[in-house]
Amino acid sequence: MPGIAASIDVAVPGWGSCPAGVEMAGFRGRTDRAVELRMVPYPALTVFIDFGSSALLIDGDGGESAWGSSVVGLAPGTVRAACGYEADCLQIRLSPVVAHTVLGAGGECSGAVLGLEELWGREAGRVQERLSAAGSWDERFAIAVAALVRRAEAGRAVDPEIGFVWRRMVNSRGRIRVERLAEEVGWSRKRLWARFGAQIGLTPKRAANLIRFDRVAHCLAAGHSAADVAVACGFADQSHLHRDAVAFAGMTPAAVAAAPWLAVDEVAWPGQAVRNISSRR
Repeated sequence: MPGIAASIDVAVPGWGSCPAGVEMAGFRGRTDRAVELRMVPYPALTVFIDFGSSALLIDGDGGESAWGSSVVGLAPGTVRAACGYEADCLQIRLSPVVAHTVLGAGGECSGAVLGLEELWGREAGRVQERLSAAGSWDERFAIAVAALVRRAEAGRAVDPEIGFVWRRMVNSRGRIRVERLAEEVGWSRKRLWARFGAQIGLTPKRAANLIRFDRVAHCLAAGHSAADVAVACGFADQSHLHRDAVAFAGMTPAAVAAAPWLAVDEVAWPGQAVRNISSRR
C-alpha cells in the first residue's frame, strides 16, 4: 500500500475446498494509521465479515454505509473500505448466480452496500460469533463454507438459462452479444433482459461490460499499457477504455493500475492474476 507502513498476512483456503462460484481470503495485520481504500469493481458480490477492526464500507454514489460485516453489490458505484490500525476480516466473493441463492436476494442488493444482518437476520450474528471464536483460518473457512452450503440448500436457485448466460459471459470475458445469448437459450431479448435483471441485478449488457472491465483492471495492474489492454480487450480505441475505467471505478486507467486494492490479488485471488494478454479474443 503506497505511503502506508503495513504488515498484512493473507490466508486462502486449500484448492478445491470452496464450492463453485465462491472464493475466500482472510486478512490480518496492522498498519501505521487508519486506512481508506477505494474498491475496484469485480463481477461478484463481496461479503466482508469483520472480527473487530470495525471496517466501514461507504457507497459514495448512493450514500449507503455499513459498519462491520457487510455485503457490497455488483455495481455499487464508488465504494471505499476504511478500517483502523488492526485488520482482521474474512472476504468472500460470490458469483451473482450463487449470491442469489445464499444471500436470499437478487437484483435488490446488486448496487448497494448492506449490513449482512439485513439479508441473513440473526443468523449473521451467529455465524460471525462462530467465526470469531475459531482457532485458525482453516477453521474459519470451513465454518463459512458450511454456512454457505446450508443457505444454498434452503435457497432458491436462478433459472438454469440465467446460469448458462452468466457462464457464457464469463467464459467469453464479456465479449458476446446479448442477442446471441437470447438465441442460445431460446428466449426473446426482452425476456432475457427482464429475467437477468431480476435475478442478477444488472442488465445483460452492463454485466458483460463489468466482466470485461475486470480483465482490463487486472491487465493494467499486471503492468500492461493501456493501449495494449484496449486492443486485447476489444475496445475501439484507448479513449473508450478510459471512459469504461472512469464509469466503473471512478478512476483513470493509470489509477486503476496502481490501485492498492488490486495489489494483493495475486496472493488472495491467484486465479485473477493476468500475466499475458497476447491472446486477443
